[in-house]
Amino acid sequence: MTVPPRAPEAPEALLDPIGTVVAVVTSIDPCLDHDDVHRVVERVGGGRAKRRRLATTLARDASVMTSGRSPAPRVVGDLLLALRAAGASRISPPWCTSCGRELSAMQLRGQDWYCSPCYTRPQPCAACGEQRQVTFRDRHGRPRCSQCPDHDARDPRQVLVGLITAIDPGLSADAVTTAITDTVSKPAHAQKLAWALEDAPELLTGDGAKAPFPMVLRLIDALGDAGATRIQPPACPRCRRVIALSKRRDGLRICRNCCARANAVACSGCGTVREPAARDVHGNPLCPNCLVAAPLNLEECVRCGRRQRVNTRVADGPICAACIPRTTATCSMCARTAPCMISKTTGQPWCRACARAWVQCSRCRRWDAIRAGTREAPLCAGCAVPDPNFWTTCPSCGTGGRLIAGLCRHCRLHRQLGELLADTTGQIRPELQALHDSLATAERPDTISKWLQQSTVRSVLRDLAAGHRPLTHSALDDLPPGKSMDHLRSVLVATAVLPTRDEQLSRLQRWVNQTLHEDADPQDREVLRRYAVWHELRRIRQRNRSAEATYGQLDMVRQRLRGAINLLAWLRPRGLTLDTCRQPDLEAWLTSDDASHRAEVGHFVRWAISQRINPNLQFAATRWTGPARPLDQEQRWHQAKRLLHDDTLDTDDRVAGLLVLLYAQRPATISRLTLDDIDADAATVELRLGSVPVELPEPLAALVRDLAATRHGHAVTGHHSTARWLFPGGQPGRPVSADRLGERLRLLGIRPGQARSTALFQLATEIPAAVLARMLGIHIKVAVQWQHVSAGDWTNYAADVSRRTNEAQERHSDSSDI
Repeated sequence: MTVPPRAPEAPEALLDPIGTVVAVVTSIDPCLDHDDVHRVVERVGGGRAKRRRLATTLARDASVMTSGRSPAPRVVGDLLLALRAAGASRISPPWCTSCGRELSAMQLRGQDWYCSPCYTRPQPCAACGEQRQVTFRDRHGRPRCSQCPDHDARDPRQVLVGLITAIDPGLSADAVTTAITDTVSKPAHAQKLAWALEDAPELLTGDGAKAPFPMVLRLIDALGDAGATRIQPPACPRCRRVIALSKRRDGLRICRNCCARANAVACSGCGTVREPAARDVHGNPLCPNCLVAAPLNLEECVRCGRRQRVNTRVADGPICAACIPRTTATCSMCARTAPCMISKTTGQPWCRACARAWVQCSRCRRWDAIRAGTREAPLCAGCAVPDPNFWTTCPSCGTGGRLIAGLCRHCRLHRQLGELLADTTGQIRPELQALHDSLATAERPDTISKWLQQSTVRSVLRDLAAGHRPLTHSALDDLPPGKSMDHLRSVLVATAVLPTRDEQLSRLQRWVNQTLHEDADPQDREVLRRYAVWHELRRIRQRNRSAEATYGQLDMVRQRLRGAINLLAWLRPRGLTLDTCRQPDLEAWLTSDDASHRAEVGHFVRWAISQRINPNLQFAATRWTGPARPLDQEQRWHQAKRLLHDDTLDTDDRVAGLLVLLYAQRPATISRLTLDDIDADAATVELRLGSVPVELPEPLAALVRDLAATRHGHAVTGHHSTARWLFPGGQPGRPVSADRLGERLRLLGIRPGQARSTALFQLATEIPAAVLARMLGIHIKVAVQWQHVSAGDWTNYAADVSRRTNEAQERHSDSSDI
């Protein structure tokens, strides 16, 4: 028998689990190819925790690879089966703990492996008492044989509809049925859900932390999205926050933060009390710092004083990467004076911006990272160094380029996607095929590969590929929010894997539900929910119609709801409510130090007056009397001339700035322009800003043509030629944000708010309010107010038009008489 090799030390097993396992396997069976073993371990290992568990198990005792005997984690048995299928002859197959039979598929009880007959050994039936195999389990989880099923003639979905509508009569049966369908897919799951809610209907009204399975929480979220007002999401039993309850401890479901605090132990390395990042081969907990400290040789930087990985050493001591002294020089590519590095390709200095730039090579016309040349005539690595040893042919696709692990970047990405998106049969789900094709043909494969290495992205895509997580927006909403999840969702939407939805409005709905349960008094939630859902959210839907909500609208509702909560929280300790407070009480709050969002509260109070909740209150609205800042027409025209004639500026910045300076458009409106808003022919270019298109003069028309043909955002997924946005953003399928566009204009010296006011002031003196509203897409009342402020005298305009029309009709009748 082959003697198992000595296992690596703990830090290596934890930091490089795949390398540790590959080293153990190839030492036991040297006939196996290293790359084949690496692919098998990657496929079996799953996520980071599972790989570390596999590596530490083999580091502790690698004899299981040759004996095939449990106890051992399931991932070890899966690895044995996968290696045997790959042709390993010195790796033992797994054996049944009970009968000693060789296993082709495993059943696990604890850490013992069983064959199916031994795992499903007979148990006493709860109905007949006979020792038989368990076929069903009844309502209380007791085993039943095939002869004694626990039949329930009722339709579980109808039972659930009756239970939920009894709790919340405001929900329709169709809405409840849709929520149930989105939550459960199998009849058995629906039956379990109906039994659980029949036994404990209070799970839907705040006690969801006691839910026996996560389906209850998913149903509560689906009902909340359907407009339920009496179905309450549960709060975490420990921190009392209404947040996703993803962990189970002591029979209750708690949030991730509370679970981390509950799992906090003293690190065996430094003694810090926190949740362990891993455990060494002896089971001792390690915090993240101690996990990486040993192999990476962390030392205290002499410049910043932090314990970091040593990048270089000087006479004073070690220096980290952030404190490396950089030489200020003139970049050989962009000619800017900035901190530069020395390029290994050209030997010339280049700045960080050029080192990260991704451009179209001036020779081979491929999109690639710039490595030589200039910004006007950039060169990729292959064109900069035409060396046969550097520029070789990919054996898979036959294209020339630099090979990584024997493959070009696109073929390497294609293989990575195939391993990540394949299900248990090795095939890609038809629903995910569009995602695979879009990512595999991306212009920047290195960026896609790096993004796919993120643990969150990998785990979610693996769950979607294996069918463990439904391919829906609600399934992604259950995951912890973050930038990685937002970007992943935008990628799925841009590739048509998920349907398009109003992300800002969905985010606002989730924020309203969470805020009302976390910050609002239970007795005030009903009126606050009415105000937020049936007034503010409804107004946004009516104003936007089919357009998506903006971040500014989201932030406006947030501020108004926070102000309303602050007002009601101030009234509650004084024994007052919204319907019982008087005008002196409202004025006392306005003058108190506890008041916040005073102006935003006015909308809430005026809504309460209109709804007859308290008609005795008064809260005057602030009347707009004109722009608060001075208007400088000379500065406006100076900036417009610069944007029209300065070719060194980016085309998108020039067009956006001119739309602000000449047509008084907001950055939020400009960012949402699409190609459908442009109507161009050989002679003219028309842009639809309102209900009537505006014909653009030259040279602005040429700039818009150029932008429509060459627009290019920062998103690397998908092709920009198929995107509909005129100003694409950093997320695929999404436009640039209004904040980012406003920041770019401010860098050019343009203050969007002041520039728009100046343009509106000038246009209101030259164009009637009705025409101005239709051309610029602003409300007619806004146009009339600007007309009054600018002293534009258009009061006789309609009468003049009517008189000219009547005179023309009279002349026409006279000529017909002749």
